[in-house]
Amino acid sequence: MQPGGMNEEEKEYLDDEEHNPLLSKVIERNIRTIIRLRVKAANKRNLQDRIADAITSFSGHIVFVYVHIVWFGGWIIVNTGKLGVHPFDPFPYGLLTMIVSLEAIFLSTFVLISQNQLSEESEYRTNLNLQIGLLTEHEVTRVLQMLDAIQEQMGIENDKDSDLADLEMETKPEDVLSEIERLQQMALKRKKFRNRNQR
Repeated sequence: MQPGGMNEEEKEYLDDEEHNPLLSKVIERNIRTIIRLRVKAANKRNLQDRIADAITSFSGHIVFVYVHIVWFGGWIIVNTGKLGVHPFDPFPYGLLTMIVSLEAIFLSTFVLISQNQLSEESEYRTNLNLQIGLLTEHEVTRVLQMLDAIQEQMGIENDKDSDLADLEMETKPEDVLSEIERLQQMALKRKKFRNRNQR
């Protein structure tokens, strides 16, 4: 393993500087950065998380279904007594039911463990997207303000119907969130009011 948890093949791929002529260098750099972040997140997972992921991955494939069909079919056939074997779990197959119930409990736990990890990674990416979006909005607002100043210096008048003044206002996330919340509350109140009037 290389520093940062990457093996030789991953490091070689990520450090490959060969340029794809169909993509800009910025896009290629961004793709490599995203892959590095994913590899880093995968390598930070402990042994228990990796086991949970492996079990969840296996249980999500059709092979898992085939294994259970063979297992259940074989169990039922052996316990009919027709193969010359004394039934150890006769109908209604209480032992099989208990084993399958335990398997379902553990399987659902492994799925939840994997889902929690995916949720954390998703939250991290969402936070990153939010930060980049806020930075972009700030930069665009600043550029519009600079263009407006240049336009004034050159004596060019703004179109009266233009949305430029609105676009030049700095957008504060807390203001946007409070407006979304206010409108959602109003929509809920209207819905409750309509429901009461329909009764």
